[in-house]
Amino acid sequence: MALPPEVKALALDIETVVDGRLVQRIKWPTEPELSPRQARERLGEELLEASGGKSDFIPHVYHVPVSVALAGIDAGFRLVGLTTLDRPRFRPHVIARQFWEGWERRGRPQMVTFNGRGFDLPVLELSAFRYGIAAPGWFGADGPGSPRARFNQRGHLDLMEFVTSHGATRLAGGLNLMATLLQKPGKMETKGSMVQDLWDAGEHERIDDYCICDALDTYFVHLRLAVLRGIVPSAAEHGLVEQAREVVRTSLAEHPGLAGYLERFRFWEPPDPEGDGFLP
Repeated sequence: MALPPEVKALALDIETVVDGRLVQRIKWPTEPELSPRQARERLGEELLEASGGKSDFIPHVYHVPVSVALAGIDAGFRLVGLTTLDRPRFRPHVIARQFWEGWERRGRPQMVTFNGRGFDLPVLELSAFRYGIAAPGWFGADGPGSPRARFNQRGHLDLMEFVTSHGATRLAGGLNLMATLLQKPGKMETKGSMVQDLWDAGEHERIDDYCICDALDTYFVHLRLAVLRGIVPSAAEHGLVEQAREVVRTSLAEHPGLAGYLERFRFWEPPDPEGDGFLP
């Protein structure tokens, strides 16, 4: 589904894989015989050991985007479109170019992410550098008015930063927790830790379907936070969620993986005044 011109904000999510050849050239330049996979796995093992077994996550500088999902939002916080980039080919350089050039062409809408300041946007920024993509609306301004400025929510609203008071607290559970509180699907069968293996196995569309589900969860969390902020009337939220579900339905032909999202979709209901306040 193409995004209409009335888009004022983009709830977005990305999925990435590691460029093993870049890892080899940076970490082991004297060992050109190392395959991309071998270099990637060796770095993961080193990181796991260095962290005392806590994490083998490779820094974002070695990642390239293989899926970018966009949920278009209008001025009234309505979901008006869903799309992913360069499906079904999923070429990182094309994805990055379509993202940045599309953002400029649409009039530089607000970006809405969940932990996008910590990962998604840095990956997309470095991809613009890597592939020589101009984005003057993003990179061309300095100071507090820049869309890249940490506290400028008009350019980029990172929902995790918002709910944690810019890192003053931790949010264990992340987007999955927030979506679950709203009775939305949250994480299903596919997890972020599976993306590299799925990519290696050629299951590219499964990655893309996972990505668009996360973009949807981001939209619903964004909508509820708009209610908390007094921007969207509480009485209007249910209707906006219902309308969003119809957008998801109309996107099934292009993104069949959304069928699982719809199966698990539930409308949030206010707690029973006589109930215990726990999740139903």
